[in-house]
Amino acid sequence: MVGAEVLKLAPCLTRAWGFPLSAESPPWWRHWDIIGALRRERFDVAYNFSGADRTIFMTALTGAPHRLAHEGGRKHFWNRWFIGDWIGRQDRSLPVYEQRRQVLAACGFALEPARFDLKAPDDARRWASGVIPPKTAHLSINASGPEKEWPLANWVELVKRLLEARPEMSLAASASGNPRERERLAALRAAVTNNRLICVEAPSIGQLSAALERCRLHIGADSGVLHLAMALGTPTLGVFRQYDGLNEWLPRGEQHRALVGKDLESVLIEAMTTEALRILD
Repeated sequence: MVGAEVLKLAPCLTRAWGFPLSAESPPWWRHWDIIGALRRERFDVAYNFSGADRTIFMTALTGAPHRLAHEGGRKHFWNRWFIGDWIGRQDRSLPVYEQRRQVLAACGFALEPARFDLKAPDDARRWASGVIPPKTAHLSINASGPEKEWPLANWVELVKRLLEARPEMSLAASASGNPRERERLAALRAAVTNNRLICVEAPSIGQLSAALERCRLHIGADSGVLHLAMALGTPTLGVFRQYDGLNEWLPRGEQHRALVGKDLESVLIEAMTTEALRILD
């Protein structure tokens, strides 16, 4: 559902349907209302950039006469029963968004340089203007799971060092409504009493985007917020552990930096502080 909210930030988008596809979601057949809405659109063609099992079913159920998918998931004998045309797995050394673009290139589309053109809603921008002061850096201390998160004590120390080094700067830390993320944000707030640390709990995707637009830098874990910041044009500093497929998810470009360790404990506070201050200068 978050993906649909992000897509709504693209001005070229006409409409986005949110369909729950995670392992915890109800079975796909419990959402006939969405399936019916998609079929009523009478799409001519449907593109599937994932290749995951549930998305294959959904692509077939759109009723589009022409269906194409990227080989990104498991291969089953019934894949081609549902989708007739497949594009081979793209080079995993490319960023994920570029892999998707190459799927379109394989279909005959002429590609221009990649751009995202995301824009926060006007009401969210008004909200952010009252919450996020000028000269603010954004922090995202959470990720989809603990294995992708820098130790909380490191975030506490980093925040203290940055606030001391830049008296004119504020820091805004956000977290989703997930209880574990809220607890980590509350612990950060309790450990850092400086009023230049602003904690924002459970912002909407629009509000989060507007906050990121206003910030000079995003510092974050390996999470969707990092990639949203990159797509919005905000400079980023990420902290990553080494894992298979990491290169697919590293933000690319001169204004994006990442520190990578064999494990997250090996990414030092001193290195993060130095790199953050260097970007802010």
